[in-house]
Amino acid sequence: MVSTLYSMGVNGVEAFLVKIESDISKGMPACDIVGLPDSAVKESKNRVRAAMKNCGFKFPLARITINLAPADVKKSGTLYDLPIFMSLLHASNQISKELNSSIFIGELSLKGDVCAVSGVLSMTLKAKKLGFKNIFVPFNNAQEASVIKGINVYAIKNISELTSYLLNETELKVYSSDIIIKKPENELLNFSQVKGQIEVKRALEIAAAGGHNVLMIGPPGSGKSMMAKRILSILPEMTFEEMLETTAIYSSRGMLKSGTSLVTQRPFRAPHYTISTAGLCGGGSPPYPGEITFAHNGVLFLDELSEFSRSALETLRQPLEDGYITISRAQSSITFPSAIMLIAAMNPCPCGYYGHPSVPCTCSAWQIGKYMSKISGPILDRIDIHIEVPSIKFEDLNSSDINETSEEISKRVNQARNIQIERYKRHNILSNVKLPSHLISEACPLTPDAEKMFQNAFNSLSLSARAYSKVLRVARTIADLDGKELISTNHISEAIQYRNLDRKYLFHLNA
Repeated sequence: MVSTLYSMGVNGVEAFLVKIESDISKGMPACDIVGLPDSAVKESKNRVRAAMKNCGFKFPLARITINLAPADVKKSGTLYDLPIFMSLLHASNQISKELNSSIFIGELSLKGDVCAVSGVLSMTLKAKKLGFKNIFVPFNNAQEASVIKGINVYAIKNISELTSYLLNETELKVYSSDIIIKKPENELLNFSQVKGQIEVKRALEIAAAGGHNVLMIGPPGSGKSMMAKRILSILPEMTFEEMLETTAIYSSRGMLKSGTSLVTQRPFRAPHYTISTAGLCGGGSPPYPGEITFAHNGVLFLDELSEFSRSALETLRQPLEDGYITISRAQSSITFPSAIMLIAAMNPCPCGYYGHPSVPCTCSAWQIGKYMSKISGPILDRIDIHIEVPSIKFEDLNSSDINETSEEISKRVNQARNIQIERYKRHNILSNVKLPSHLISEACPLTPDAEKMFQNAFNSLSLSARAYSKVLRVARTIADLDGKELISTNHISEAIQYRNLDRKYLFHLNA
């Protein structure tokens, strides 16, 4: 007899349907699993055999063939234990209930406990889209699965619990839970603790409001890392769709905390500069996501930017421009979402004091040029805001003045972001940084004086076509913070000044 039921798999962060076919026929007792299974899937038959015996069922003493379709897609992980178990019970007539409208996901212990697996949120979402009515998942994964409405989620602790329900011996309730939006875990990080640096805080506010990328250049101890770590406290709240996207990424790698249904806070990833190219952009076979993807809908902070390898930094080109990154291998090609806000920080030279007003720089022009040349022009061109972070004065550190809090800045940021959401609602765009080029002229109207100023600046600074768009997007954000529809001269001039820093440190050295 051939039994058919359904499970899911995960390729990258996207789920796909897997049909489990079990055939029991006469012959020497054996069990073969086909359909490109990896070692963990092949070992499933041993876990299933032990679980059947320990839960009071009979493992068929016959020739068993289990097919995982589609047969040309690699199946990996332990999530197929439960569907294989149920398929064998159905094929051996130990359970007769129709199961074609249900999805089964879960790893089995030898005594029949159903253990948690990765990627349940993506699989539940895919199951709903495909029209399945029920999904049976491990109890520890039920909270994230229950986020998806429109499909019945059943939380299973032990295989006996599931079989009793399917044999109509007991009831099994649909799992449901409320989504809890947690406040930031570390409320100690607040912009009120940052002394001085008014211009830098202003630039970070603009970046947060429009989702723009930022490069901070300054001497050691000027507060670059300190301010970068506080950017989360002023970022706009996540939409439900952003929460789902981010949770699916972390779920696919088993990185969700126990009892967590949704990632409700924007990610903040800060990899060390020794990270490999694969660690930053993703890689492996099959490809897995890297830090760029884990920062999706959040912040990727690269401290000591010039210390990262050139090859790793060059992988930022596609995600900064398109919001996704494609990893291609001989047998597969996977696209990972990577809509990040890049915050980068670096010193102006190896010793860190080039251009410092009081501490002399000990580096030669050649050393400074080599140090700065590690950041390629195309990468700099993709960063919207370049800001110089000066050393902090004693008067600022010793001041007893009350600084503006993150809550006050956040209110302005959220107001500006709401303006953007309303403006672009027809185009499904959430922020100015994602504004496509063909909509710039419509969304960024300039006053005549502002247009003339921008034209002069564009010609004198030899800006690229990409820089043209970047300046207008930043100016649009500045105008939104002011609550203005038209972009005026003060908005365009402030946006232009954020494009001059690379010339000060790079082109001046090569002159």
